[in-house]
Amino acid sequence: MTTYPKKALLLALAAASVAAGLTTATAAPAAARPTTAAPQLGWHTCADPDVPAGQECAELPVPLDYDDPDGRQLTVAVSRIRSDRPEARRGTLVVLPGGPGGSGVQRLKQKGDALRRELGGAYDLVAFDPRGVGASTTATCGLALEDRYLTSLRSWPGPNGEITENVARSRRIAEACARNGGPELRSFTTANQVRDMDRFREALGERKLSAWGTSYGTYVGAVYAQKYPQRTDRWVLDSSGDPDPRRVARGWLANMSQGAADRFPDFAAWAAHPDRDGDGLRLAGRPEEVEPLVVSLAAVLDRAPRESTTPGVPLTGNGLRQALQNALYSDSAFAAFARLVKEAGDPAKKPALPRELAQPIPDPDAALMVAVICNDVAWPDVPTASYQRAVDADRARHPLTAGMPVNVLPCSFWKDAPAQKPTRITDDGPSNVLMLQSRRDPATPLFGGLKMREALGDRARLVTVEQGGHGLYLGNGNACGNRAVTEFLTTGRRPARDTDCAN
Repeated sequence: MTTYPKKALLLALAAASVAAGLTTATAAPAAARPTTAAPQLGWHTCADPDVPAGQECAELPVPLDYDDPDGRQLTVAVSRIRSDRPEARRGTLVVLPGGPGGSGVQRLKQKGDALRRELGGAYDLVAFDPRGVGASTTATCGLALEDRYLTSLRSWPGPNGEITENVARSRRIAEACARNGGPELRSFTTANQVRDMDRFREALGERKLSAWGTSYGTYVGAVYAQKYPQRTDRWVLDSSGDPDPRRVARGWLANMSQGAADRFPDFAAWAAHPDRDGDGLRLAGRPEEVEPLVVSLAAVLDRAPRESTTPGVPLTGNGLRQALQNALYSDSAFAAFARLVKEAGDPAKKPALPRELAQPIPDPDAALMVAVICNDVAWPDVPTASYQRAVDADRARHPLTAGMPVNVLPCSFWKDAPAQKPTRITDDGPSNVLMLQSRRDPATPLFGGLKMREALGDRARLVTVEQGGHGLYLGNGNACGNRAVTEFLTTGRRPARDTDCAN
């Protein structure tokens, strides 16, 4: 998936489908007719008092169905921070969050001040909450509370790798969404997010947009650039996944098994370093001892979950595994996970669960995160035994992820077929894309990002940052990577060829 934790960390849940076919598009979708007039935005003070100075909010009307542009309208919440140096302003930069489920309005709140400092007034900064998110029109599936915990929505197998409950839960969620979601839920797609983004451009009165997309936002950005290439200015894709229509979503999730394995040594080295002795967080004497410790502790918690400080929510083996996946996104999360391991292994203590594990996800958020991946692409008709074999093989190969990334999800039982085939990303378009990728990314590993690079061809240049983590620019990257992005956005200069940024 970089934004609000539960949503940003659900990138892998978003990777749950496989395309039934391919399509190439380099213009607006043929089926979508233009609306009669550009929408008007009534900017006002944001309801959130903690936004950066000058951040404004508005509501953008968008068609429920772009085949009926003058029919029923939904609301997309939008936000902006205008350039404070009009003489330096050169355009508008849209901030695309991760997810599905990330809030652009919140992402702009988090990064607005840093972007203003880095970019020196070169852009008006804008963002939007995709339909289904935050203050935009939402929908619900009416999911049972027990189906809305992160360890439930992520399809973690049972203690011995069994998937019977995963199959039952996935079917239950799909049926609830079909029964309760309505046309709003069916409209939650990447394709509609891209159309809404172009309608936002129109409402802003801009001929072109620049963009900074992170995680799932890179896919949204790539699809926009494919469909509307002449409406793109300077395009930054930060932490990309494989855009192959045969692997969209389902492939992103499957890639996380190897991504976690590639990233874990960074945590192991940190957790075995003598510096950890000072704060009591050293887990082992040597880095190679850390993985067996974590894997064995998870197995113990599979058999005997520990009562936590959250009443009624014990720490299970899958809870520990999920906490690890979350922690691998950023070095700054290592200490909290090490503390959880220490507490879980101490019979005298009750482990304190991370916030994203301690409470259920609100129903509208869970509905959105499931709906986008299931509406985007068709899930293959695969028997349960095939999922079980895949889980068994993945558990043996990648014990840290224990089969979750290849397990069954609600898309296997989704009632509505995707409205259209996913977009194939190609090298047909202007050469105005800068990609930024971590060497050891647990969510969008480098080998997947290289598939995006290959698809874009000469349209893109890739900067690989020699460290681990997810979401690099002004976040988990380094000064070299930050400079490359800032220089591109402010001057248009990119490296002449793909390059590395050493620490």
